Amino acid sequence: MNRDLINSPVERQNILNNSVALKEIEKKMNLCGYSWQGENVFTITDAAQIFAVDPRTIQRVIELNRDELVQNGFQVLTGDKLIHFREKYTNISTQVRALSLFTFRSILNIGMILTNNDKARSMRSTILDITMSVFEKKTQGNYQYINQRDPEFIDVSYKNETGRRDFTKAINQYINMGAYKYEYFTNKVYQCIFLEKAKEYQRILGLSNRSNLRDTMYTEVLRCITAVEKGAAYELEKEFNRLGHKLNKDEASAIIEALATHPFTTPFIEQARTKMASRDLSFRDAEHKKLGQYITSVDPEDFDRFLGEKSKSLEQQIKEHRDVFLRLKDK
Repeated sequence: MNRDLINSPVERQNILNNSVALKEIEKKMNLCGYSWQGENVFTITDAAQIFAVDPRTIQRVIELNRDELVQNGFQVLTGDKLIHFREKYTNISTQVRALSLFTFRSILNIGMILTNNDKARSMRSTILDITMSVFEKKTQGNYQYINQRDPEFIDVSYKNETGRRDFTKAINQYINMGAYKYEYFTNKVYQCIFLEKAKEYQRILGLSNRSNLRDTMYTEVLRCITAVEKGAAYELEKEFNRLGHKLNKDEASAIIEALATHPFTTPFIEQARTKMASRDLSFRDAEHKKLGQYITSVDPEDFDRFLGEKSKSLEQQIKEHRDVFLRLKDK
C-alpha cells in the first residue's frame, strides 16, 4: 500500500474517512485527552506534547491547513460551549477566550502533515501498517474483487448479464462486420463509460487474460454498462428495421455514443467514473490516469460498505441467498 500522506490531501482523507481502520488505530495509539461530546479531544498543548514540538508549530499547522483540519473535527470553543467545557474541566484557565480542540482524526491529520518530525513519522508508519492490516483481513488479500462485497453486487451483476446477452444478440443480428465486432463494440461501451478499452482496464488492475473484467467492476459502473448495452440493443434493432439492412461500424458506433452522451445518462456515467477512479486508487492502488480529474477521497459510507461489519464476501452473500431460498422452499 503506497500512500503519499504528506503531499496528497486525497490520500490523507482516504485514511481519515476509513472508520474501520480508525478504530484499530485509536486502540493501538491509546492517546489520552478530554472526553467531549462523545469524542476524545486534545488542546494545542496536548498536540504539541504528542509530537514533541513547540505549540507555535501546531498553530502554524492550523493556519496553513485549517479547512482540512475542520473537515476532520478541529473546532474552536467560544462562548457557552467554552463555559460548559471549563465547568467540566476546571484546569482550563478562565483567561482563555477561545479554546482550540482536535479530535483523534484531526490529531492523525497533523501527523500526516508534519515533516521532519520523528513522532509524526512513527505515527504515519503505524497508520499505514494498521490500514493495510484491515484491508488484508477484510479482503483476505484479494483486493481485485473488493467490489463484490457490495450487498447490491449480486443483483446488479445478474441484470448486467441479461443486458449483455441482449447486446451481443443485437450485434450479431444488426451489424455488418466480422467476428471482431463483439470486441470492438464492447470496447466502445467501455470507452464511453470509463475512457478505457478492456485491455487497458485489465492492465491497470493487474488482471490475468482469463479474468472476467465485469466481476471486478463496481455496481455503479455495471449499471451504466447495462443501461448503454440494453439501450443500444433496442436502438440497433430499431435502426435495422428502418434501414432494411445491417448497420456498418460508423452507424452502430454513433448509436452507442449518442446513448452515452444523452443528458439522462451522463450524470450516472460521471458518478461511475468518480467512484471507479477514487475507489480503485484507495482500495486497489490502481490509478486510472485517464480518469485523473474524477479522483476524490472515498466517502466514509463507502468504507463501511466494503469494509464495515455488515460487508460480506460474495461467497457469504451467495450462501445467505441460498439459505433464504431453501427456507422459503421448505415452507
